[in-house]
Amino acid sequence: MNANETPTAAARRLVAAGRRDEAEKVVAALIAENFDLALVRVAINADWSSLNSLNGVVDVADGRRFFFKFHQEEGESETVEEYYRAELLESAGYPVDVPAMMSRRPGHQVLLYAYRKDRQLADACLEIERRGRQGDTDLIVLQRALDTLTGDIYLRTLHESRLEWCKTEPIHQLFHHRLVTPPNDTSLGGRVERFYAGKPVILSGVTVLWKDFARLRWRINGIEYRHCLGELFQEGLARLRPANLASSGAVVAHGDAHNANVWIEQGAKAARLVLFDPAFAGRHVPALLADVKATFHNIFAHPFWLYHPAEADTRFESDLVIRNGWIELQHDWALSPLRAEFLELKRDLIWRPLLAELYRLHLLPDDWRRIVRCALFCCPTLVMNLSAGAAHGATPGRSPALSALSFAISVMSGSEPATGDDAFVALLDGSAF
Repeated sequence: MNANETPTAAARRLVAAGRRDEAEKVVAALIAENFDLALVRVAINADWSSLNSLNGVVDVADGRRFFFKFHQEEGESETVEEYYRAELLESAGYPVDVPAMMSRRPGHQVLLYAYRKDRQLADACLEIERRGRQGDTDLIVLQRALDTLTGDIYLRTLHESRLEWCKTEPIHQLFHHRLVTPPNDTSLGGRVERFYAGKPVILSGVTVLWKDFARLRWRINGIEYRHCLGELFQEGLARLRPANLASSGAVVAHGDAHNANVWIEQGAKAARLVLFDPAFAGRHVPALLADVKATFHNIFAHPFWLYHPAEADTRFESDLVIRNGWIELQHDWALSPLRAEFLELKRDLIWRPLLAELYRLHLLPDDWRRIVRCALFCCPTLVMNLSAGAAHGATPGRSPALSALSFAISVMSGSEPATGDDAFVALLDGSAF
C-alpha cells in the first residue's frame, strides 16, 4: 500500500492490476481493524457489474460468514464521504438488506452483510440475454412489484427541498461531483479530464484528438442529434449542480438501485427483490435524479455494450464515417426484449406518476427533460472511460468500433433527435403527462 493511499483505494488498485491476493490481504486488514474480527478467509469476487466497488466473502473463526462490499471513487478518496443509510430506506418502506456491521470512515468505508446465497438480479438478467430468450415472466413480475413500490414511496415522500439539504446528499457524487475537480466546482474537470481531455480518440481507421472529437455532430442510423459531446458535458456541469436541483422536489431514495445492487430473495412463500449497498441513499434526493441510475444501468446499458465489451464486439456491427464536421454511424444495437419490458415498467410506474406529481405541486422545472437527459448522459460516460483500449477494473478495454458505438449511445441518451425518435424518446415522451 502506498504511503498516502487509503485501504479501499489500495484494494481497488491491486485488483485492477491483477494482484488479487494482495488486495485480499488489504481488505482483511481493513475488516479486522474496523470490526475486531478473527478472520479465516477473505475472497474478493470477480464481479463484472461492480465498476467502482469491490465485494466478496468473509469467513470468521467463529463460523460466521459475511458478504462485504465497499464503494470507492478512483482518485477521489479525499472527497468521498459515503453514508450507508439502510435504516432510512427500511423506515420508508423499501425492501432493503440492512448491514450487520458498517464503517463510515472515508477511505475505510465497508459494509458486512449476513451471507446469503441469493442471486443478484443483474446476473439473472445477463443469463437471459446470453441465452437469447425473450424474457423471464417471473423476473418481470418481480421487477413490476419493486417499481410499483418504489414509485409509491417516491410519491409518498415527495417534498420541497432546501439548498442546505440538497447539497449534502451523496447522490451528487454520481453526477456533478464526477464532472469537477474540487475545490473548483464551476469548470469541467474530474473524470472528464481524467478520462478524455487532451487524449486521442481511436476510432475505426482514424484517430482524432478529444478537442476535435468532442465538437463533432452525430448522425446515428440516419437520425441527427442536436448536441455534440462537448456541449453535453458543459450542459451537465450547469444543470446538475446541486443548487440548480434544490427547488425541484426531493424524495427518499436508494439513488443507485442498479440490478447489481438487488438480490432475488427466495422467501418461504414467494420471491421478492431486495435492495442493498445504499451508498448514495438519502432523505432529500433530488426527485429528477432518484431513478436515473436504475433507469440507465438496468435498461440502456444492456445488452452487453457497456459491461461486456469483448462480447459486444461479436454481437454488433457498426460502420463509421467522419465528414464535414459529422460522425455518421450505422449500427445494429438495440434494446433486448427484456430491457424493453423494463423500460415500459419504469415509464409507467415511476417516471410518469412522479413527473405528474411534481407538476401538480409546482415543483417540476420547465427544463426537466434536459436535466434528466444530462444525468442519463453522465451514467455511461463517467462510470468508465469509453475510449478504445481503456480498461476499468475487471472490465476490459473496448475496441475502436465499440468505443464509437458507446459514445453514440451516450449521445442518444443526452441529446434529442432533430428528426425521428429512439428508445430514449420513447421513455421521456412516454413519461410526459
